[in-house]
Amino acid sequence: MAKKKRDIRREGIMEEAAKLFKQKGFGGTSMRDLAEQVGMDAATMYHYIKSKDEILKTICFDIAHTYVTQLAEMEASPFSYTQKLKALVRLHIHLMTSKGAEVSVANNDWKFLSEEALQEFKGLRNQYERSLASIIEQGIKAGELKDVHPSVALFTLLSAVRWVELWWKPDRGVTTQELEDSILAILFSGLENTKP
Repeated sequence: MAKKKRDIRREGIMEEAAKLFKQKGFGGTSMRDLAEQVGMDAATMYHYIKSKDEILKTICFDIAHTYVTQLAEMEASPFSYTQKLKALVRLHIHLMTSKGAEVSVANNDWKFLSEEALQEFKGLRNQYERSLASIIEQGIKAGELKDVHPSVALFTLLSAVRWVELWWKPDRGVTTQELEDSILAILFSGLENTKP
């Protein structure tokens, strides 16, 4: 039970750290800032975490592993290539609306990782991009997707959902379902209304 309480407290510290990193940047956030945010003194906080670097690494790798794991599941699934891509786009949007601060940190502050962690993180990111590009290439070969340059398609998809982390808030008047459906409609069908 004690370990569970400790884990819950640690998760709370990570969540607050992600919010502070998003707001002030990794470099602009001190351990004192974080201690004040979570309502404990710095000495007590060090019982749960070793350093600011450890927090950054944990946040970045948790997000990276979520993406990589979901993509591997999609690759192994019986879905069509288009269905796989749509599911992965939904994952991106879902993570940005449910863990926006963490995604923002993984997207923007990863460059502050230690050298060893940085290389590992880049490796995971490259692996993800290669695997996603492969799904696009296979979809093109299968005739499910238009014959476009796979790299252009890859980075268009990724950049087309990147803004969600900056814009979306629960009070925007758009549900997460509406957000996902609208983005998927635009990405996979376009804006032009072809109905007569």
